[in-house]
Amino acid sequence: MRAQFVLSEIGVGLRRNLTMTFAVIVSVALSLALFGGSLLMTDQVGAMKGYWYDKVNVSIFLCNKSDAESDPNCSKGAVTEEQKKQILGDLNKMTTVVQKVTYESQDEAYKHYKQQFGDSPLASSLTPDQMQESYRIKLKDPQKYQVIATAFNGRGGVQSVQDQKGILDNLFGLLRLMNSAALGVMALMLVVALLLIVNTVRVSAFSRRRETGIMRLVGASAFYIQAPFIMEAAVAGLIGGGLACVFLVSGRYFTIDHGMALSSKLNLINFVGWDAVWTKLPLILATSVLMPALAAFFALRKYLKV
Repeated sequence: MRAQFVLSEIGVGLRRNLTMTFAVIVSVALSLALFGGSLLMTDQVGAMKGYWYDKVNVSIFLCNKSDAESDPNCSKGAVTEEQKKQILGDLNKMTTVVQKVTYESQDEAYKHYKQQFGDSPLASSLTPDQMQESYRIKLKDPQKYQVIATAFNGRGGVQSVQDQKGILDNLFGLLRLMNSAALGVMALMLVVALLLIVNTVRVSAFSRRRETGIMRLVGASAFYIQAPFIMEAAVAGLIGGGLACVFLVSGRYFTIDHGMALSSKLNLINFVGWDAVWTKLPLILATSVLMPALAAFFALRKYLKV
């Protein structure tokens, strides 16, 4: 097959259906940009989980005098020194689960509260003796919170056992929901792109039915006749894939590193690096070529009788 003939036919087809070709390029670009963004979001959630789960603590809050009057869990009164020693001793025995135990006094809890919520109207009315003493426990495996909860919930002097991981789970659940929504939009855009590709191939095949009829008469093979149409779709898809890569790189550059500069404004978030972006680009480009080419191939089998 002469490459010059194929290239000339590709150029003719793209120019002849310029409006539909532009629509294909835009829809492929947007859908694959969403696809790449969804992959990066998945990586981001995984990175954040690894970063934050490694820092979460389980907190055992101890009863104070105020709790003894209002909280059913503290009906036996404020925690005693003997109870605190017993709780700490039991924690130190749980070496297979507990990595580190830190004690926070009422004064320390009050200081931390003032630092975090000093502007709150409630902060001015609180006193140190109203704060709760607590043990902050670093687990070797964050998934084993239930071991601590089972061992200390309901024990004398213990007001509650709280797991910070539960708060993070809600955040990650929201991020997964947003990622699923992006994947849904991406799937819709891909369907639109495929329909546009099929219609573009149909129009192109119909407009060149005379040429393809002559080629059949002179004995041209099916692949020889179909190749220009498939290549047209692949080229349009590749242009769209290239734009998707530009969108993805630009999005990472202007939102994380520069422009919005989220990496410097949100220091608590461990953003995925450029290596994660570069690894997605070949996949996007490969998809942008294969998806339109296969769509065109199957469309031609039905609409171009060869």
